[in-house]
Order: sequence, then C-alpha cells, then structure tokens
Amino acid sequence: MSVEHYENFPVASILLPARLRPAVEAIYGFARSADDLADEGDATPEARLAALTVYENELTRIENSQPTDSGLFQALAGVVKKHELPLQPLRDLLSAFKQDVVTKRYETFETLMDYCRRSANPVGALMLHLYGAANAQNLRDSDAICSSLQLINFWQDVAVDWQKARIYLPHEDLVRFGVTETQMAQAQVNEAWRALMRFEAERTRALMLSGAPLALRLPRRIGWELRLVIQGGLRILERIEAVDYDVFNQRPQLGKSDWLRMAWRAMRMKP
Repeated sequence: MSVEHYENFPVASILLPARLRPAVEAIYGFARSADDLADEGDATPEARLAALTVYENELTRIENSQPTDSGLFQALAGVVKKHELPLQPLRDLLSAFKQDVVTKRYETFETLMDYCRRSANPVGALMLHLYGAANAQNLRDSDAICSSLQLINFWQDVAVDWQKARIYLPHEDLVRFGVTETQMAQAQVNEAWRALMRFEAERTRALMLSGAPLALRLPRRIGWELRLVIQGGLRILERIEAVDYDVFNQRPQLGKSDWLRMAWRAMRMKP
C-alpha cells in the first residue's frame, strides 16, 4: 500500500493502543511527506530526487545519533530509539518514492513486486516491530498482505494512474491478454480487458489469502486491526468485479454497508 493511499494506515484507529500512536504518527508523517515530495506540486524530477536524498541523509543522521534541526526527524529519531526500529524499511520507502519519480511502466510482475517490496511491505514490517512481533513467519505473511494491498490499489486506480502517465499493470500481462495503451487511453472495456483484470484480481486475492493467517496469530487489537484491513482489501476486489472491471468510469471504493460486511467477515475468519 503506497503512502498516497494509506486508507489502511491506522493513524487514528480506535484499535491502535494509545502508547503506539505517537510512533505511528511519526512514521506516517515521514512517509506521507516523502511521498508528497515524489508526487505533489510542480517540481522537476531532479528537484524531487534531491529532496528525497535529503531525507536519506536525515536517516543516516539518525543512524549515527547526530542531531537535526527538522522537527519531523527529531520525532522520528525519538521513535526509532524508543522502539528500537530498524531503519532499512524507512530507506526502502524512500527508494520506492525515488522510483516513482523516474519509472512509469513495469515490464514484468516480478519487477512490480520488487516495487511493492519497498513501497508497501515496510509499513507492515514497522508495525510488527512496534508490537514486538517481527519474527520471520510474521514478516513473510505481512509482506504478502501489504503487497496485495498495494496491487489492489493499482487495479482500483488504473484510471487515476493513467492521468499521471503511469501504468502499473505489467507489460507482459498487457501483451498476454492483448490489451494496448491506446485501448487504456480510450477507456475501452472489452473481453480482453476483463480477462486481464480478472487474472490480476484472482492472483492478488490468492496473495492476500496466503498472508491472512497472520491476523489470527496476532493478539488483541493488532489482530483485529489486521483482520479489517484484509477484509477491506478483499472487498475492494469484489467491488472491482462487481463493476465488471470497468475501473475507468467508476472507481471501486468502500461504502458504509461494506464496513458492516467487513466486520462480520473479520469476526468469522478462521485458520
């Protein structure tokens, strides 16, 4: 899940323990502001990359216990120290944001997943570290959940990303199903497009379900938070399918009735 679409980032969630809110807010502030540097405003690509390099240098200052004049990084340094957080996930986020500046197409699903590894998975990893639950099995399942959420966001926002001259659908899949960029520019929804999107939705759902057992292993609030996040992602896939994959003319999103359905499904989740 990219920072641009952190609907699932639990900054103000009632399920988030009060003791962790300052930490989550500091991490979110870092990620949100860095994402804005990469995407918002009229800055040149060179200026965006330079600004993100400044953020990288600030992380090095934290690593070396050097002071900073930035309030944002002062707060982040305090959180990193208090919770003994690794800095690599934060560096991975910056790497993904830099990639957003220069990369507008993905040739293969493998290269897209590498992007997800850096743009989405760090969020889950940092949350697990905050909860003291960052073992190998949990991190693996968290990666599957976070990457699938990122992919769901891509399929949900095909039209939005097209307006930014970006295509996250892998080129190899476009070729396989006979979909062209011209067709996307004209918002043509035919059987080839539906077959492509059906394939992406099914593959993404399988990835999400592979990581879902994590929500049942984690205790109390974090477990319930993650159950709702998982059900939200799965529900968006259903919304995409419900509009017959016409994501050009109607962006699938969650409504009030969906939250009741998600809560019910979250309570019924089983190993």
